[in-house]
Formats: sequence, structure tokens, C-alpha cells
Amino acid sequence: MEKNYDVVVVGAGSMGMAAGCYLAQQGVRALLIDAHDPPHALGSHHGDTRIIRHAYGEGRQYVPLALRAQTLWASLEEASGQTLFANTGVLSVGSEGAAFLAEVIESAQLFSLPLEVLSRDEMIRRLPGLRIPEGYMGCLETTSGVLFSERCIRAFRDVGTRAGMTVLPNTRVEDVIIHPNHVVVATDHGTFSADKLILSAGAAAPQVLRATGLNLPLQPVRKTVGWFASDETLFASSEFPAFTFDLAGEFYYGFPSFDGSGVKVGRHDGGLLVADVETMNRTFGAYPEDEGELRGFLSTFMPQASGALRAGKTCLYTLTPDEHFIVDTHPNHSHVVIAAGFSGHGFKFASVIGEILAELSVQGSTTHDISRFSIQRFQRPC
Repeated sequence: MEKNYDVVVVGAGSMGMAAGCYLAQQGVRALLIDAHDPPHALGSHHGDTRIIRHAYGEGRQYVPLALRAQTLWASLEEASGQTLFANTGVLSVGSEGAAFLAEVIESAQLFSLPLEVLSRDEMIRRLPGLRIPEGYMGCLETTSGVLFSERCIRAFRDVGTRAGMTVLPNTRVEDVIIHPNHVVVATDHGTFSADKLILSAGAAAPQVLRATGLNLPLQPVRKTVGWFASDETLFASSEFPAFTFDLAGEFYYGFPSFDGSGVKVGRHDGGLLVADVETMNRTFGAYPEDEGELRGFLSTFMPQASGALRAGKTCLYTLTPDEHFIVDTHPNHSHVVIAAGFSGHGFKFASVIGEILAELSVQGSTTHDISRFSIQRFQRPC
């Protein structure tokens, strides 16, 4: 039996849960369908923490979105009564003249963002846990920091549910049928119809999008993060910022130790290409590089944070070829909105992307500049 909604959201992870919450707050009847029960450990939002940066090395076009996202995270904190953000600051390290750091500096100047440009010696003096080679520099953003990702998803779910949002967890989408003025979503728990559809299925997006007539170059990648015992006097969250390291071909990121959890570190580039997200090996340590790459980085740059492995987890990136997002309406169906390919740097934007998806589905347009995320740059026929 079909049940009718204003908007059905397929994929209730980071972006989908945010979109559903904002829709419900506007009085829109929104149904969110997810194959699991978010927040969960089978997608891209688990692992406790995510960095939020404002001066953006990936391109200054992201800065207004990052700033809006920060405002929306603060509003969600207030609405939920939960602590979702820690103002640790973010230190970006790279070789002198590195393109990533140059863009961080230029975007900070363009938008008048607080940013301290530090020499190698100044970084070591202020953060004695660091071991930095000659020829490196750093940029410290003092107003950015860390989002507690699973709390954020739970907060959006709680606030949205109170506003009337319906979440259907542990439900598999079997088909998506697009009619001229409505959509039908068939699942293993029933069939649902709605005026509008938002597709935000994460690593499952390629399969879901093919049902709508799109074949987009989206590549799931297996990634790992690890937590390592560290000297709390050097690396506690009260003493040390979140960080990124651009090592000319390798890019690492990480977090200070929260409540004695140890330093968390991951590698942003690399990873194993995934053909089937359902059967990929999710066991941390299944491959030597799962821990080896992370420990190698810490041993070189933060040796007093390279203690015993406390925990290790796997997650998924879904990459586009240019590693910029896809956020757009379907080229053939204006009542279908697509969010995909967040390429491992999307979570910080989940709040504002949710706002954008809600605007696109209700109004057909958004107040934000999303021209860089156009689907047209990748569109291929099935």
C-alpha cells in the first residue's frame, strides 16, 4: 500500500538527515529511508569526529558554505541541547609554497578569516609534540575545530523527529520510479509516493542513480582511521589542535585526544577501490597499511602520539573524479534532487547541504552558490 509524502529522502546519513530535519521544520511531510539505522558504522559518518575548516585549501568557493555550515551547527547545538563542536583550532602543515596552503591563506584573506601563518620553528615552539622537517610551514585557524559527527546525526534525527519527520530505518530501496509529477519508491517494507525525491545514498549512490537514468563516475573507496595512545600533556584537546598535513603526494589529517581517547589519524588520499560496498572487508587490520601508514605518519611527525593502537575503524569515501561534490537537480526530472560524491571532505558541510537540498526540493532553487557542484560536468548516458 502506498503512503503519500511531500518529499521522500533516500539515504538518511549526513546530508539526508539534515535535509529531512529542515524540511520537517518547514512543515513539509518528509519520509527518510535508510538501509541501516543512522547514526551507524556502515557509511561515512561514523568514527566520532570530523574536522571543520573555514579557510579552505580545496577552493575559496567553499568558504561561504563552511561559514554558513558553522552557523547552522551552532543552531543545531542550541535546538538539541547537545555539544556538537569543539573549538580546538585547525593546524594545516605543508611545504613552503604548497598550493594547498597558498589557497588557505588566500581564502582567509579574501573573507577576512582569522589565520596565523607559522614558521617551522614557531610551530615546534608552540606545539612541542611536533617534529617538523626544514622547509615546512603551518597555518592555524583559531575559530575552527572538530564536529562530533555521530552526535550531529543523532541531533538532526531527534530535532527533525520532534518536528514531524518520519525515519524508516533498516529498509532497502528496491526501485525508484519517476513519474512526471511524482515519484514512487519501492522498498522491502512497502511502497511510498511523494511529490519530490532527494537522493543522498552515500556509497550506494551509483546503484540508486542508475535507476533514475544516470550513470555518474562515483567511486567508493575503503578508508581507515586509528586512535593511538599519546602523551596527554602534549596532545589533549585542550593543548593541541586538529590538523592536516600535505606531504607532497600524501595527505594526512587527525584530531587531538578527547577525554584520553588518544590521537586519531587518517590518510585522506589513497585507499582501496571498492567494487561492492556490501561485501568489502570492514575489518581494521585486514591489510598491513591499515595501521602501518597511520603509525608511520605519527612516528615521523608526532612520535609521542605513536603509542599502542587503541582502536581502528574503516569507513567509505565516495569520490568524484575532481573530488568536488555533486549537488543538483536531476537533468531530466526537476522534482528529483541529488547529493553525492562528497569525496571525504563533505561532513563539515552536512548542515548547509541539508539546507540546500531542502530549498531545492521545496522551492526548486537555492540561495547558495552551488555552480561548482553541477551534475552536468559528469553526466553520461546509461
